[in-house]
Amino acid sequence: MEVDDRLAELNPKTRTCVVLGGRGFLGRSLVLKLLELGKWIVRIADSAQSLQLDPSESDSSLSHAISKGRASYHCVDVRNRSLILKAVEGSSVVFYMDDADLRAHDFYLCYMIIVQGAKNVINACRDGKVRRLIYSSSADVIFNGSCDINNGDESLRYPGKFENILSDLKAQAEALILHANDIDGLLTCAIRPCNVFGPGDTHLVPYLVNLAKSGWAKFIIGNGENMSDFTYVENVSHAHICAEEALDFRTSSVAGKAFFITNLDPMKFWDFVSHILEGLGYQRPFIKLPARMVLDVFMFIKRMHEKFGFIRYNHSLLVHYVHLGSCSRTFNCNAAQKHIGYSPIVSLQEGIALTIGSFSHLAKDMSFSRCSDLDEPSKADKLLGSGKVAEVLLWRDERKSFTYFIALVLLFYWFFLCGRTFVTSAAYLLLLLSFILYGYGILPPNIYGFTVKRLSSSCFETSEMVVKDSIQNIVHFWNGGMYFIRSVAHGQDWKVFLKVVASIYFLKLILSQFVTTFIGMALVFAFTAFFVYEQYEPEIDGLAKHLINSIKGSAELLTRILPPSAASFLCSYEPSINRTGGPPTVKGPK
Repeated sequence: MEVDDRLAELNPKTRTCVVLGGRGFLGRSLVLKLLELGKWIVRIADSAQSLQLDPSESDSSLSHAISKGRASYHCVDVRNRSLILKAVEGSSVVFYMDDADLRAHDFYLCYMIIVQGAKNVINACRDGKVRRLIYSSSADVIFNGSCDINNGDESLRYPGKFENILSDLKAQAEALILHANDIDGLLTCAIRPCNVFGPGDTHLVPYLVNLAKSGWAKFIIGNGENMSDFTYVENVSHAHICAEEALDFRTSSVAGKAFFITNLDPMKFWDFVSHILEGLGYQRPFIKLPARMVLDVFMFIKRMHEKFGFIRYNHSLLVHYVHLGSCSRTFNCNAAQKHIGYSPIVSLQEGIALTIGSFSHLAKDMSFSRCSDLDEPSKADKLLGSGKVAEVLLWRDERKSFTYFIALVLLFYWFFLCGRTFVTSAAYLLLLLSFILYGYGILPPNIYGFTVKRLSSSCFETSEMVVKDSIQNIVHFWNGGMYFIRSVAHGQDWKVFLKVVASIYFLKLILSQFVTTFIGMALVFAFTAFFVYEQYEPEIDGLAKHLINSIKGSAELLTRILPPSAASFLCSYEPSINRTGGPPTVKGPK
């Protein structure tokens, strides 16, 4: 306090401010912005016992300000009113940035820090004769987690049901601070930024990177068309300073009010995610999942965890990001522009670039091509020929793949589950198709304003190229089969002969006893196995490699256990590569 007084005497224009939560994500940015202005003595208040500067801050404006007495640190627990009073006494403005790193499952701690903390801050400001209190709120306080918000403004009321407990408590804290306006000389207002990001972000960007590393960032929740507003962290700090100046000079239009703050540049949420991930070398999301299905899965996992008595995931955070990724949330900042004079000082694209640069330590190996995951086909795609079959079975277009799946399921039911013979089912199907085509052909060209398109003759034609390719594929498979049969007929490789006989016998058993079950399982397998393999390719390959190594280890152990004569007999049948380019040959016993 004495240092503040001495500096104030040397420069009468210098005023003292307090940043509660000054070591958090938003707090650090605001402290630096205040110090840059040069007219503030900044008291940094936070819960840590002492100020520990990061290596990047060793030669920063903050370290220089501390050495010159323009900044000081105060250990404050917002649950302790006397500590708050000691930190804010004698200051002209308090910027309150509450703790954002709280665990939602500890309700009592959240309530004491957010709601009771707000009450303590209000009372300490009154007792300390502080004139202005500016609260860093969030756009989440008017979001119920399910309804879209398009160009929302300050006339929106708090929802009857909040998305999560943290938003509920933050809304209570905001209401307390706004209702405390103009009581005992204290003027208050609140800033509501939407989707804050930037260097030092501890939530959004690290969460996206963790998803990318785990392979879950491939998924788009919802249809991917939802619009969102984002706010670069420096713009949030600028908005707080604008609010302080406006609260000092234009009291009636600012005091007791809340203001939405964004970059004034809404964009698709998943475009923003793609920019961040691609900038750090990760694959952009491209597989769409229904939001309702994802939420149901999370709820099921949550119930299982609660049933077995442990909590492994922050379910409220997961649900928050599901809602964030599937709902539109855009806000009107006209009130902030008009009454506090806010406008972004860093554009959205520039903010994204600065954020990517600050998280270079989380970037994937940059030898990795940023678009390689999109340009380079996956193993599953290569196995399926990288054509139309791959496009359908890998669910590149969900609507198209689902249509094919339903059509194949109906055909499976028609031919195998209706109790008719295959020939009868085929005849009925052809008859049904004939009636449908004939009926479609006699329809009038216009029905109640709906134009009926005629089927052109080209719909029933097949190009010569498709026929040639099909015949070439048949010939290729036939020649391959004949080559294999000739190698078996030579009688030199009895192990291959036994494999062929066993395979044919096993196939005969399946087709004679379980043909319907086999085809049904094959249908489900085709539409799920390749898709799952593409999503978890590294994990599945690693498991397969582990199993192969285990089998090899077991074989080596068996070889050591067996008598020398039996071991040498087994080792004599090792496959060797035919250098002439033919199939592998097997050495006979020595």
